[in-house]
Amino acid sequence: MFRLLSRYVFREILTSAVLGTMLATFVLYLHGADALFTLLVGSTNVTARMVVALFAWAIPPVLPTTIPFGVLVGILIGLGRLSSDGEIVAMRAAGVSSRKVILLVLLFAALGMGVAGLASIRLKPLAFRVQTEMKNELLKQQLSADVDPRVFIENFPNKILYVGDVRNAGGPSLWKPVFIADVTPPEQRTSGMKDKANGPVVTVAREAIAVSDAAHNRIQLNMKDVASHEMGKDDVANDSLNATLVQRLDAKPPQQDSLKSAYMNTRQLIAYPRNGPDWADVQSELHQRFALPVACIVLAMVGIPLGISTRKGGKSAAYVIAVFLGFFCYHLSSVTLIGIATKQHSLPIPLAVWLPNIVFFLVGLVFLYRMELAGDRDLLSEVQSLFGGLVARIKPKSDEDGERKPAWRLRLLPQIVDTYMLSGFLFYFSVVLASLVSMILVYEFFDLMGDMLRNKVGFGVMLRHLFFLTPELIYEMVPVSVLVAVLVHLTMLSKQNEVSAFKACGVSLYRLALPILLGSAVFCGGLFAFNYQYVPAAYLRQDALRDQIKGRTKQSWQHPDHKWIMGNDSRIYYYRYFDTAAAVMSDVYVFDLEPNSFRLIREIVAERATWSPVGKRWLFENGWSCTFTGASCVNYTNFKRGSGRSESKDVPELNEPPDHFLKEPLQDKQMNFIELGNYIKDLAKSGIGTTKLEVQFYQKFSVPIFPIIMAFIAIPFGFIVGNRGAMTGIGVSLVIGLAYKTINPLFEKLGDVRLLPPTMAAWSPDVLFGLVGIYLFLRMRS
Repeated sequence: MFRLLSRYVFREILTSAVLGTMLATFVLYLHGADALFTLLVGSTNVTARMVVALFAWAIPPVLPTTIPFGVLVGILIGLGRLSSDGEIVAMRAAGVSSRKVILLVLLFAALGMGVAGLASIRLKPLAFRVQTEMKNELLKQQLSADVDPRVFIENFPNKILYVGDVRNAGGPSLWKPVFIADVTPPEQRTSGMKDKANGPVVTVAREAIAVSDAAHNRIQLNMKDVASHEMGKDDVANDSLNATLVQRLDAKPPQQDSLKSAYMNTRQLIAYPRNGPDWADVQSELHQRFALPVACIVLAMVGIPLGISTRKGGKSAAYVIAVFLGFFCYHLSSVTLIGIATKQHSLPIPLAVWLPNIVFFLVGLVFLYRMELAGDRDLLSEVQSLFGGLVARIKPKSDEDGERKPAWRLRLLPQIVDTYMLSGFLFYFSVVLASLVSMILVYEFFDLMGDMLRNKVGFGVMLRHLFFLTPELIYEMVPVSVLVAVLVHLTMLSKQNEVSAFKACGVSLYRLALPILLGSAVFCGGLFAFNYQYVPAAYLRQDALRDQIKGRTKQSWQHPDHKWIMGNDSRIYYYRYFDTAAAVMSDVYVFDLEPNSFRLIREIVAERATWSPVGKRWLFENGWSCTFTGASCVNYTNFKRGSGRSESKDVPELNEPPDHFLKEPLQDKQMNFIELGNYIKDLAKSGIGTTKLEVQFYQKFSVPIFPIIMAFIAIPFGFIVGNRGAMTGIGVSLVIGLAYKTINPLFEKLGDVRLLPPTMAAWSPDVLFGLVGIYLFLRMRS
């Protein structure tokens, strides 16, 4: 009998545990998959094997966090189902103690611990190293001659590239015209005037045939009608004119990540010297590799009594308890203790890492001891009764004659059905959203903990970062939460034959779905308003805090001391510093180009340029200007100090105001759609690429519509798979959610690299999923 019972309980736990692990892995895995899509879309010659390997190696790093959660979900759902169906009572009536299942469940937890231990100790560091190697290989393949036109390209060391137009008919790319500025320090130059030069070397060409050489990580240019201009420190120019010229643009080598503790194998962590600079980070990583797998056992010890004592609520109650124990109790306490240990030094790091396991182990022993005591309470039922009592106080009270006072009601819809459907939907939505956001926050903490320790950042900074990160996560997870909530809610109704009861009363499935669709529509409007009002400001704060944790300084552009701005009439400005308060540019260069050929017409070089608010123009001081014909300077004007002439030069046509140069680079998530639209217009005038921002602009409108699209898709599936239970609904939601989280960023990245127009890239997922959802909804048997 024990063997039969063991197999039966094992099957109950295994299915739920696998689905719980898959759900948690799915959330954390796709949270970091955006960078992989960016890498793959921008690369050439990518094989299917490489794609599969890259995504497969992204799974092991999240398993040490998700497997303990999955084990807890499996135990609570499996034993909770046995308890709610009265099978635990039947076992006890047959003389079989419920403690018989303890050994079996702990054995199952030990198997989970073994898998989690393999992933934590062996696969996780190996996955990080393999992924780094594969990413570097893909970065080498991203070099392409199909560059963005009319933007300044800084992907080549000490070279600034600006191309008027790019044409590609399937072969080499044709650039016309071309502007190249070599800003290599004079003492490092190997040609031209070398250390005698002053300022950049400017090369312009009417056109160039560009061929990418991925093997050598460079682009070769065969240019026609080429002119080069270089000025020496003694004001002697070195100008040249060539009918053809071959030039190579060497790309930046792939950036190598520093050897973090997460990349080190376990032996390296153990052998790390105590006086090393990252000792605290290494100790934390080492003990976590062993403590997280052990969490499978201690969470199981707590989960067994809770699962057996949960007599109401079934699988949904088990999921709520799992989220509360796994993330709000275990991981939150772990996060807090590690922060205290690393910053206040009031706890040893090993004790801080292992203390949650110790506490849960002791609580589990107490729970297991009390499991068979008479009079044990159903904790979840007591919580539900408490909330029920609070609701009862709000309801209208009866008169002395027993009649209830009439309550205010919305006359548009019958209240009973709508309230019943919406309450269940909102309950599951809240639980799923809280769990998904909590999972990502916990994973984010452990991912940044090494940087926090390495850069000696306060624990409060980390907490503020997680707090301001939460609005963005809510915005991203609402569509998936609607999907899971609808599926679980409808499958639970079907499983309990409530849908059949509604049909028998003449209520169609469309009528049952109406409150859910209206609630999802409200979420769409709320999501749009939330992204407009709160998400940008919160993202700006969390981005700054993340940079502080990472030890990064905020930069204006890729090169904070080299600024290239496109002005009016094909005029290029280059300056080193800009005093925003005084509206003064220092070490400024101005290149006036002929629009069709980029032939240099005039060059102005000055120590400083001051904006004149009265004349609405720039006043250049201590420098020189030169007007060119071909490659020769035909009109040289010296306004340097000590030259005996005026030390300033007034150029009326250079009238771009200071605001034209003060465009601080912002991310799309730091702005609402109005600010982003204006920002795109400003950048386009200055010769800065806006393709990615345009995609994000349209996504400001397309993403908030997804909650109702997900509802249209989930409702038919919820009624179809209903008789198979809530876990089937979660399994279906995983497949649909995976498709959504894969297709949406894929179209986004295709738009980023200009393979799709920005509008199509942003709206294609809505159209695709919307058509599928409406088709399934209309063909639903009501």
